[in-house]
Amino acid sequence: MNETQTANQLIAFCCEHCAYAAADLAGSLRLQYPPSVKIVLVPCTGRLDELLALDALEAGLDGVMVAG
Repeated sequence: MNETQTANQLIAFCCEHCAYAAADLAGSLRLQYPPSVKIVLVPCTGRLDELLALDALEAGLDGVMVAG
């Protein structure tokens, strides 16, 4: 990537029972994902307020992922 290109900034809302455990396991296995991905632990993806995802996009993030 050169100076004019920037990595897409992403936020991942991950369920503490499923997706977050998978992300934690990936870290234990020393698998890497881009530093532009920020993982947020949520109790349950079914309870995630859609306004939280919209706020992230309004704040300038390029993408939102919800993983359960």
